[in-house]
Amino acid sequence: MRNATHEELLTRAKALNLPTQHHIDGLAESGSGATFAVVAPRDGQILTHVADAGEAEVGLAVAAARRAFDSGPWPRLAPTDRGRILLRIAELLDERREELALTVSLEMGKPVTDAYDIELRAVINTFRWYGELADKLTDESPHTAPDALALITREPAGVVGAVVPWNFPLTLAGWKVAPALAAGCTVVLKPSESSPLSALLLGRIGTAAGLPPGVLNVVTGDGPTAGRAIGLHPDIDVLAFTGSTAVGRHFLHYAADSNLKQVWLELGGKSPNIILPDAPDLEKAAATAAWGIFFNQGEMCTAPSRLLVHSSIAEQVTEAVVRRARELKVGDPLAPATEMGALVSEAHLDHVLDHIATGQAAGARLRTGGERTLTTTGGSFLQPTVFDRVDPGMRLAREEIFGPVLSVLTFDDLDEAVRLANATEYGLAAGLWTSDLSTAHQVSRALKAGTVWVNCYEEGDLTVPFGGMKQSGNGRDKSAHALEKYTELKTTWIQL
Repeated sequence: MRNATHEELLTRAKALNLPTQHHIDGLAESGSGATFAVVAPRDGQILTHVADAGEAEVGLAVAAARRAFDSGPWPRLAPTDRGRILLRIAELLDERREELALTVSLEMGKPVTDAYDIELRAVINTFRWYGELADKLTDESPHTAPDALALITREPAGVVGAVVPWNFPLTLAGWKVAPALAAGCTVVLKPSESSPLSALLLGRIGTAAGLPPGVLNVVTGDGPTAGRAIGLHPDIDVLAFTGSTAVGRHFLHYAADSNLKQVWLELGGKSPNIILPDAPDLEKAAATAAWGIFFNQGEMCTAPSRLLVHSSIAEQVTEAVVRRARELKVGDPLAPATEMGALVSEAHLDHVLDHIATGQAAGARLRTGGERTLTTTGGSFLQPTVFDRVDPGMRLAREEIFGPVLSVLTFDDLDEAVRLANATEYGLAAGLWTSDLSTAHQVSRALKAGTVWVNCYEEGDLTVPFGGMKQSGNGRDKSAHALEKYTELKTTWIQL
């Protein structure tokens, strides 16, 4: 794929056989016949119409998952056998990597090279990692008095409802589906209505890999209808959600109003990226800051959207970021040379433009960008945007924009930097650039964030957990810790 031309990728994209039906009980299911349009953000054209789930379709999917859990083989398989099927899913994802990358690029607008190199790599590695982990988990037997035996076992929690967003439609689905399946749970997955196609393909790949019917179901529909039905359904035991803080609150209410299901939330962020004068490489720090906010069109919950720079180096760093923003190649997501694609929809583009207008009206200085671009394409494209002279109280500095918009704030000492970094309702991620080991440890401990990157950003692998603090949510994706969301602890005390 890397050597394919723009024209070749356009031809391959047109030849895709896009799925349109739910995936329930191992089969394609049209449900009531109601559909909704999936629009390509690259040109505003309708890609296809996909089945629209209501309560009835969600009920069918949950019933299938319930049967598969209560009486099917999946929770009762040896962990080794579950692991083999997860590894087979990884193999099939790899075999269909180009098809999936093109689908992701078409439905949500990211550059196809990023979809292929980053998104697909991540989801393939996720299923492979949990497939290899499945038979390596251990229970506990604490020391007791000689006349008793105590066992602490982890059992699969049951039916999992997984609701995931559009910005990384396969990666974030994989982060929930793979550990849930490894634990022995069954799953009802609802992707965003903006990016349902790749998730439907994932459901079909799961069945082709050997998942028994009902183990992985995919229903497509909107949040207020299908998402709400999943949140309220009494036969769902665990709800795992990635998305906005506002919607996360709804799922907590749904759980309270139904069966008190466990709810695990990975929500928004307004992540600080602190650059100190003793950063080991200021050019690299600035380049990484620019990459972090413009990667995936800024549609990333961990995006380093607040750049906190020491006043003595602020102009040097800001100018380097601005220069990179102006050099960035914005274009058709299907063009191999494109570095930043289209925002997911016209509605989201309008949302981001509103933030930009509000920032200018509040007195922040627009250094570059701030306007639509490539308007003749019909796509939802925005120039990479940088503001400086941003006051901490401005909307630019407080609210998650979820777009390629950077706010630069300055500080004069380390205590002020930490105060600014923590002055947010979010606590998902943070970055720090310094050459001093003590500073790295002290500031990392002081930052209220689930992940702190030092002299890098967005680095890591599946061995480490991912999640937030404060209103960025609870629970963790990735690593062995993710299995805690999908298992229940049971104590068995045997009197000998």
